[in-house]
Amino acid sequence: MAAPAVLRALRRLCGVALFVSQLYVLSGRGSLMTTKHSQPQSTFAKSLTSTSTNVPYFRAAESTEIPAYVTKCPSNGLCSRLPPDCMICNTNYSCIYGKPATFDCRVKPHVHCVDQNNHEQENFTINMTCQFCWQLPTSDYVCTNSTNCMTVSCPRQRYNATCTVRDHVHCLGNRVFPKMLYCNWTGGYKWSTALALSITLGGFGADRFYLGQWREGLGKLFSFGGLGIWTLIDVLLIGVGYVGPADGSLYI
Repeated sequence: MAAPAVLRALRRLCGVALFVSQLYVLSGRGSLMTTKHSQPQSTFAKSLTSTSTNVPYFRAAESTEIPAYVTKCPSNGLCSRLPPDCMICNTNYSCIYGKPATFDCRVKPHVHCVDQNNHEQENFTINMTCQFCWQLPTSDYVCTNSTNCMTVSCPRQRYNATCTVRDHVHCLGNRVFPKMLYCNWTGGYKWSTALALSITLGGFGADRFYLGQWREGLGKLFSFGGLGIWTLIDVLLIGVGYVGPADGSLYI
């Protein structure tokens, strides 16, 4: 009699446990773990989606930036007349120096130009003289000027200048290059004024004072022009341009 009673009690307990487990699942608590695990996955997926959508945006922003050289390039002008900064050319350094040469070129991005028939084109040719930029005539480039060298000296002094080729000139090599140039700046002194002072008031040192040479001017003043000898010598030296301003500049 005890064994059947125990079996019936176990069956009732199993039924109650099964009923309670069904209620637990139906109440939604059983899907709590899956919800917690699925939430980071969905968040990670959203982050990937947002990242993937932002990448084209940043790339588009970078592509819309206008390069600095575009300001030098005229819009819808002739391609053959574009400045060298607006094009890329296949230069051939084996051309014969001083002879005409033809090079194939193409415009840089964001640059628009046309041909003789007003048709937009990207590839074209230019004609130029085969020579390096530092071999150009002095009228085709602009150089920095120095005011620290002596223009009136023997031998003439030189200074290191940085030269830049003009925009409309085509050449081979670097468009910015160093070059040794003669000192040729002026401080505003006139040769005619200095010569006139030397002839009229040279005995009092007026010419030397005008040129900024106050020590020599005092010497001439207190020696009455070296008794006239110094005055005559200065007239000759200023007349031939041997004596110049004290700052080393040229006469106007």
